[in-house]
Amino acid sequence: MRKSLIVWLGLLVWLPTATLAAPKIESWQTPNGAKVLFVPAPGLPMVDVRVVFDAGSARDGDKPGLATFANAVLSEGAGDWNADQLAEALESHGIQMGNGAERDMAWVSLRSLTDPAALTVAVNVMANVLARPHMAAADIDRIRGQMLVALKQSAQDPGTIARKRFWATLYGDHPYGHDPDGTEDALRLIDGPQLLAFHQRYYVANNAVVAIVGDLDRAKAEALAKDVTAKLPAGEHAPALPVPGRFAQTDASQRFPSSQTHVLIGQLGMARHDPDYFPLYVGNHVLGGSGLVSMLGEEVRNKRGLSYSVYSYFAPMRQVGPFVMGAQTRNDQADEAIGVMRDTLKAFIANGPGPDELKAAKQNLTGGFPLQIDSNKEIVQYIAMMGFYDLPLDWLDKLVSRIDAVTADQVKDAFARRVHPDDLLVVKVGNGAAERD
Repeated sequence: MRKSLIVWLGLLVWLPTATLAAPKIESWQTPNGAKVLFVPAPGLPMVDVRVVFDAGSARDGDKPGLATFANAVLSEGAGDWNADQLAEALESHGIQMGNGAERDMAWVSLRSLTDPAALTVAVNVMANVLARPHMAAADIDRIRGQMLVALKQSAQDPGTIARKRFWATLYGDHPYGHDPDGTEDALRLIDGPQLLAFHQRYYVANNAVVAIVGDLDRAKAEALAKDVTAKLPAGEHAPALPVPGRFAQTDASQRFPSSQTHVLIGQLGMARHDPDYFPLYVGNHVLGGSGLVSMLGEEVRNKRGLSYSVYSYFAPMRQVGPFVMGAQTRNDQADEAIGVMRDTLKAFIANGPGPDELKAAKQNLTGGFPLQIDSNKEIVQYIAMMGFYDLPLDWLDKLVSRIDAVTADQVKDAFARRVHPDDLLVVKVGNGAAERD
């Protein structure tokens, strides 16, 4: 789940400058109220579609795992197809379909040839998956079993345990506090009527963003967006989420039988529309977002050999997401690594980035290391994120200039006001960690 969020942040980092300036994004609404973002991409006879809903785990209420459960059942049969027939219809036309849920959002995606025979099937299947899932008892029980197995497997992974404890402790009873994968007790109690009620409330047009990238003109894109969402009721947008409060606990460590200790340190960070977004984003690249050449990489790994990898990041969300520093280290070195990470953060806040560090960060962020990626597939994810968070359509065009405009003083000021190294949540999971409830 969290991978999708990091990938989107990565797109901000690694898309080449030429790509950042190129895509022309068009936007409109479907007749029933869904927001549409479209980038024409002539050349390959393919189209990528991603429909995103404000239906992530922040909408679970008192049933952790409900959003992920409801999203997973969508592809288990819909409209006139059971799960096997649906899979066969997709496979026989070379159509790829995916779905998933995070804390803020849930989505369904497809990739299809623009050949009319394939695209007609793709659109029909997607429209039914979005609006007419079967949610049959047998399918619900099968998905429940898969989710319970996944929970048991994650309970054997110290990294996953650390991540879940970090979020739960940082956010407490805020909707971001429980993990999208849910809990065993909650998953066993979730039933068909609850899944259906969740779907009927949140899988509606006014709560949806449709992103389209492919070999289509505007008229065909409008028809596609209309057809994909035609079966969705208009509905209402999900209500605003509450603002997270101050976390109550600063140590949430846990003993685990492993030779390595997983360390996560952090606090509340920033939201998507934060006025300090770019100074914090660029500054973090110097601090720990650029791998081994970052300040954390130099101090923790290169100088002292305390961890093979160490990093930091902001995860901006609809409400305030976390600021995180992380490392994996030998049990007997965990406290030393934490101390060095704190000291490095303090030094960065006190001094800010040097001229050469800031210049290198900007060069990297604006295209120093372009990835060999399928651009259409990645762009559709990116514009879906833009639509979901109501970012302006020129966000992509202005990204480079906004990064280039960040000064060392702005970075230093933003970090001094926003990041507090003496008031951080610390999570340690491993043999070297103290056991706490």
